[in-house]
Amino acid sequence: MALALTMGAGPAAAQAAPKAPQPDAIQLVGNGIEETVLVRQDERPRLFQMLTSEVDWLASAPSSSSAPKSAQLGPKYTLTLLVKNAPSQLFHLYPLAQGGPRAHRPAKQPSGKKAEAWFYGRLSMPESLRLGGAPLEAKPDLVHGGIGGGVGTDLAVERADPFEEVSQAMTEFRRLFLLNGAVLLVILTGLAGMAFLIRRRV
Repeated sequence: MALALTMGAGPAAAQAAPKAPQPDAIQLVGNGIEETVLVRQDERPRLFQMLTSEVDWLASAPSSSSAPKSAQLGPKYTLTLLVKNAPSQLFHLYPLAQGGPRAHRPAKQPSGKKAEAWFYGRLSMPESLRLGGAPLEAKPDLVHGGIGGGVGTDLAVERADPFEEVSQAMTEFRRLFLLNGAVLLVILTGLAGMAFLIRRRV
């Protein structure tokens, strides 16, 4: 009877287990950033999501790269995930490393020790960090959806006017047609002149 009760309470106890608190802010520091950048999820959700996506998969993943030489890493940026203003996880990012972006999970973490690990980072890392405030060259084509913008913006996407695009296409087509017509007229005039001269000599 007691065993049955214990077995019956197992799933309920598992369901009642609280989930780990999710980060609600990110701190960014590193080369060329004069003051610590703080990105809160409720204030700049899109930028928060972009920066989080660069590191959220690193928390429990096994190492996928050996430690590179320090001379190959380039500028270093540190992302710290915060839960209710308290540091939770910390990662070092190297967006300009030789061979592609690299990420490092140090063993010493705010929430306790973890296995040290190195990873190949996402190609979008430089642009995500730039939008967060890092002084890096703009590469908006590497961000999903072609998002661009300046430092600390809310990444608003400007929508194109289809009627304006069609009008511009028609203007370009008209221009091209007139140019081709002019070239053809010059060629025909030249041929007519050559024929006239040949006829006179004959």
